[in-house]
Amino acid sequence: MIRILLADDHPVVREGLAAMLGTQPDFEIAGEAGDGPATVSAAALLRPDVVLMDIEIPPTDGIKVAEELLRRDPATKVLMFTAFDSHERIVGALGAGAHGYLLKGVPREELFAAIRTVAAGGSHLQSQVAARLIRHVGIDPRPELTSRQAEVLALLARGATNKEIAVALRVGERTVKYHVTAIFDRLHAGNRTEAVAIALQLGLVRSPSSA
Repeated sequence: MIRILLADDHPVVREGLAAMLGTQPDFEIAGEAGDGPATVSAAALLRPDVVLMDIEIPPTDGIKVAEELLRRDPATKVLMFTAFDSHERIVGALGAGAHGYLLKGVPREELFAAIRTVAAGGSHLQSQVAARLIRHVGIDPRPELTSRQAEVLALLARGATNKEIAVALRVGERTVKYHVTAIFDRLHAGNRTEAVAIALQLGLVRSPSSA
């Protein structure tokens, strides 16, 4: 079962999400929270597999809440689910450590897939969100990667750690870090989630859920 913590300041939204997610046999609503402090406390107590959170959550915002969640437990998986799609919010969320970013109104099938992907250690950005990110940074529509960088990127998309990539490719972790840094530079990405999201949008890798 994938245990989900719903964090949104609108009770009706949480109620609707709980009902929709409850239709999936592998989902369980671990708890709900209506503000930032309650989200942090609930995550510490319940240890959910995924925190599904609005980026606009009082008294500060979801970006600061995500930072606090990751500071307390780096293994926390945050999936932003919001109506706001500005570049600043997207970059802020990813920079805070969020594993995904979806806009409210996305087809339920994509929401379900995103939750499963994030729970498994992967990343998911809605295509509309990734496209906005790509337009802002203005990267080459098909950046060239070396064969080794392509291999590392494919493993990143599956949620593999540097150590796991090193074992899979039979190289040292320092070599993996070098390739990861090169990938970030080529894709103008600030972290793994952003790099994978851009790579998925550009067709450089396949989604783990479709592999």
